[in-house]
Amino acid sequence: MHPMSPIYADLIKDGLKTIDQVPEKNRAEVQKLLDANAEN
Repeated sequence: MHPMSPIYADLIKDGLKTIDQVPEKNRAEVQKLLDANAEN
């Protein structure tokens, strides 16, 4: 996992970023983190 992925996911959850603002190379990983968090 890229070290920035959890940070990007937190920023998206806090409404400070959107998935489109995440670098493309990290998007799939960040989306997985968001999806996993949404299930909990």
